[in-house]
Amino acid sequence: MDILEIKDLETLAQKRVPKMFFDYVNSGSWTETTYNENVSDFQKIKLRQRVAIDMSNRTLATKMVNQKVSMPVAIAPTGLTGMQRADGEILAAQAAEEFGIPYTLSTMSVCSIEAVAEKTKNPFWFQLYVMRDKKFMERLIDRAKEAKCSALVLTLDLQLLGQRHKDIRNGLSTPPKLIPKHVYQVLSRPMWCLRMLTTKNHFFGNIVGHVDGIKDVRSLGSWISTQFDQQLDWKEVDWIRKRWGGKLIIKGILDPDDALLASKTGADAIIVSNHGGRQLDGASSTINILPEIVDKVGKLVEVHLDGGIRSGQDVVKAMCLGAKGTYIGRAFLYGLGALGKEGVTKALEIIKNEADMTMALCGRRDVHDLNSDNIYSKS
Repeated sequence: MDILEIKDLETLAQKRVPKMFFDYVNSGSWTETTYNENVSDFQKIKLRQRVAIDMSNRTLATKMVNQKVSMPVAIAPTGLTGMQRADGEILAAQAAEEFGIPYTLSTMSVCSIEAVAEKTKNPFWFQLYVMRDKKFMERLIDRAKEAKCSALVLTLDLQLLGQRHKDIRNGLSTPPKLIPKHVYQVLSRPMWCLRMLTTKNHFFGNIVGHVDGIKDVRSLGSWISTQFDQQLDWKEVDWIRKRWGGKLIIKGILDPDDALLASKTGADAIIVSNHGGRQLDGASSTINILPEIVDKVGKLVEVHLDGGIRSGQDVVKAMCLGAKGTYIGRAFLYGLGALGKEGVTKALEIIKNEADMTMALCGRRDVHDLNSDNIYSKS
């Protein structure tokens, strides 16, 4: 099939990834209202087409937290990436590295920090969840430092785990439970199975073997279910910042007042994010709230955005509304599930080509020149 847009990769991934793991990517919490509006609200924004303007010598190159990037896009942290494709985190990190953009490894990755570092040349970013086990958190931060991760992405919006109906109905687990439904789902994807047989990375690599009393996946579920820290506050953010000592990006900001508080922590950037619509259902889409947050703190801290980006046009719209960088999650996961590393690269190529052409047709040659003047407004 011709792969022309991210939707094509999504269609192919659905055919190649076991249902429970594909649904894990393609789901939001409760009614999935916020999950869907993350995408649909981008579609409501109209760009201003300009003509008879020199469109030559264009560039999407910029910086995110002072790191040079080939376009204002980073790969977002996503849990269970290694269940979309064997060694998925490694493959995605390699594709991002070759493309010249940041890769962010999740705390809940299948491949460990050390496994990804061993197979990549350049530093990647690491995403941290705040756990109740502070000794584990200290070790995790120190491991990220030892792996020379160049930024810590601290996620604040998972003190409680949002309910995702598809995961419950699928009985999602890693590795899959040996029940008929799961056996069928896995065996119906023979190439996926064969690849999984060639890797040693099957569990949560950052956790198993690194937590007291957690030696195998059987004891993992009960530990995880009690670990997300419901008492998380800004004092703990300060403790993490000091322990880390490097570039800090705070993820999960969806309110201007929280954005202001985050800007006072010394963070290098914040990510306007609703966890891909997987936490508070009924919350604002990220692109809808972005302008208000930029107005509040855009001069105080670098503002990034994730959620709903499925095209280069979406990247351009976010930049027009004040974002200094964007993140893709599902878009790269579709590519990974469809074609592995090649699919991640294809997703990045699609987004870059669309962003480049969109910027040109808006009359801009440099991504830094995009602003609200490029957005059509009836007011």
